[in-house]
Amino acid sequence: MIIKIVYNDTMKIILTLFIAILSLYAQQINVAVAANVSYAMPALIKAFEKQHPDITVETTLGGSGKLTAQIKNGAPYDIFMSANMKYPQALYKEGLAITKPRIYAEGALAILSTKERDFSQGMNIVKSVNIIAIANPKTAPYGAATVEALKNAKLYNEIKNKFVYGQSIAQTVAFTMTAADIGFIAKSALYSSKMKRFQKERNYIEVPSKLYTPIKQGIVLLKRAKGNQAADAFYTFIATPEARKIFHNYGYTLP
Repeated sequence: MIIKIVYNDTMKIILTLFIAILSLYAQQINVAVAANVSYAMPALIKAFEKQHPDITVETTLGGSGKLTAQIKNGAPYDIFMSANMKYPQALYKEGLAITKPRIYAEGALAILSTKERDFSQGMNIVKSVNIIAIANPKTAPYGAATVEALKNAKLYNEIKNKFVYGQSIAQTVAFTMTAADIGFIAKSALYSSKMKRFQKERNYIEVPSKLYTPIKQGIVLLKRAKGNQAADAFYTFIATPEARKIFHNYGYTLP
């Protein structure tokens, strides 16, 4: 038996209204996210969407400098989570952000090797390897922090010719895992499930924090999000105890 459903004009109007009503409740926000936060982001989104099942969070990951350039060129982002305060401050100054930059976490640097090495020598380990992965210091704040740390440790000039550059800290991690002997990465990467096999003092050490300016990471609501309650909700969530706990679990220091 074949059942044939005939849609008359009344049914079409009802269906159209139903779809329209659903679209009002199913909202999507677009967040530009510094690559170092990519490891914590799934947990953050899961916790947020549990509280707000009517909101979907889409992310674009990259170096903070590149994401800033995209925002200036009209990229459709609602929120920017930067790896430092410099870029969101610039966007706020130019009127492209509608909230003053707020620190949501403070990041840290680590040196990682996929092979076990003698890390008892600390930072001087960079002298004994041939290829060192770092993030591009021109576009990635973690790259700038790496260069600062190496200069303060009086090592930069001796080993700068060994660098391979990742365009973001995530790409730098990829280079560290494949092509480089060691890499300067975000400490947060070490808390991802894929990295838990690495052991402190055997595969990695933290870079002494005294060697570089604290990596204070900033968040702003962008101009596109003005009046967007869904974006407001996510922006507010990032400062909640639940979100702060997630950041702490991924190795960040909290403001």
